[in-house]
Amino acid sequence: MKKRISFIGAILSLIPLVQPLLIKTSVVISSAALMLSVPKKVIAESSSAIFYYNRGFDRAAEGDHYGAIADFTKAIQINPNDDDAFYNRGNSKSIIKDYYGSIYDYTNAIEIDSSQSDVFINRGLSRQNIGDKEGACFDWEKASSLGDKDAIQLVRNHC
Repeated sequence: MKKRISFIGAILSLIPLVQPLLIKTSVVISSAALMLSVPKKVIAESSSAIFYYNRGFDRAAEGDHYGAIADFTKAIQINPNDDDAFYNRGNSKSIIKDYYGSIYDYTNAIEIDSSQSDVFINRGLSRQNIGDKEGACFDWEKASSLGDKDAIQLVRNHC
């Protein structure tokens, strides 16, 4: 903010004193309008699902999975058809060992888009962690039918 004020002051000091007051006023008004329009953009951005999704993704990458879950939840509240937000929230829940929660999120992601093999693999891993071998094998077989080589190996090793 200090840089903006200094910059505006420097611009105003370059205007000769003989110029009409109108020019000085228009520079100040246009500069003030520019400064006042920035907070509106920030407010609009902070209420978008993309903002919360990106912040959740960054928090998960930093290891803050509880913060990531909160951000993904906010993104889902804004856009309940965001399969990536469900998927990544499921990943964070799985890491903190909330396997039932992760299964719920992976299931929602699958309901929105059932063409992603990673979601089936991860839901299978969460099911395996709660002792649901049959459910895990079902998910891995579905992922292998989508052409995922890791899923084929999981089926061979565990089913």
